[in-house]
Amino acid sequence: MKASAYKIADGVYWVGTLDWDLRSYHGYTLDGTTYNAFLLFGEKTVLIDTVWAPFDNEFVENLEKEVDLAKIDFIVSNHGEVDHSGALNKLMEKIPNTPIYCSANAVKSLKGQYFKNWDLRILKTGDTLDIGNGKQLVFVEMRMLHWPDSMATYLSGDNILFSNDAFGQHFANEKLFNDQVDRCDLFNEAIKYYANILTPFSSTLKKKLAEVSSFNLPIDIIATSHGVIWRENPTQIIEKYAQWSNDYHENQITIIYDTMWNGTKTLAEKIAQGIEKSDRNVTVKIYNISKIDENDN
Repeated sequence: MKASAYKIADGVYWVGTLDWDLRSYHGYTLDGTTYNAFLLFGEKTVLIDTVWAPFDNEFVENLEKEVDLAKIDFIVSNHGEVDHSGALNKLMEKIPNTPIYCSANAVKSLKGQYFKNWDLRILKTGDTLDIGNGKQLVFVEMRMLHWPDSMATYLSGDNILFSNDAFGQHFANEKLFNDQVDRCDLFNEAIKYYANILTPFSSTLKKKLAEVSSFNLPIDIIATSHGVIWRENPTQIIEKYAQWSNDYHENQITIIYDTMWNGTKTLAEKIAQGIEKSDRNVTVKIYNISKIDENDN
C-alpha cells in the first residue's frame, strides 16, 4: 500500500499493516492477513490498537508521518494478544506517559507480556470517553471472544464499531473495504475465520450479539482487527454470525481419511458413492488428512 494511512471516515484513518506472507495462523492463511489499527482525529487524538511486533518499526515510522506522537491523547487496547499489541513496546518508548485504556483482564495481559509500568486504565462495558466534537467512545467487553481480555469500541457520531477479533478474516488485500473485494472470497475467509477461532464460543457469542443489539447503536461501519472493513451493509456479517452461532450446519458430509497403500482411499471413495446414490442433494467431500490443512475441511 502506497499510503501509510487510509481514510475510512472523516477524522478516522486505518494505520495498520498488511502481512502478505503469513501462511499459518488459526489454519492456513493463503491470502495472508492484516493487522488493523486506527487513528482518530478530533479534539482528542486517539490510537486504537497497534500491530504485530515484526512490523513495529514500520508501524511507528508510518504513524509518525501522520501525527506528532506526543499529540496522541490516549491509546485504546481492545485486546492484548501480540498481533494487536506487539508494536506497543516500540511506540511507548517514544510516548511513555500516554494513557492506555483497556479491560481489567487486558491489564493483566499487557503487564504479563511486556513487564512495563505503563499508565493502564481499566474500562468496563458501558464506560465512555469523550473525544470532543460531540463524539464519544463507548466500550463493550467481549470476554472469550476469543480471549478473556477482549473488548470492542464504538465511536458515536460516525457510528463505527471497532469490533476487535469479531467479524474479521485472515485476508490481506489493498482494497480495504468489503464492497471492493470478491464477495465469494470474502465470505469464504469469514466463515473459515469464524469456524477456526470463534466456534468454541458460539453460546457466548449469541449472548453478546443480543447484548450489543439491546444498546440500539446505529452501525455504519464495522472496523475489524483483521481483514477488510465492512462499510456496505455492515450488519450482514452480524446476521451471518447470528446464523453461524445458532447450531449452523449445511447439507454436507465430509469424509476424512489417511492411507498408506490407497486401500483406505478406495474405501472412502466407495462410501462417498454410496451416499450420493442414497441422496443426490447431499454434498460429499473427501479429504486426505495428511495432504490438507485440517482447518480447511
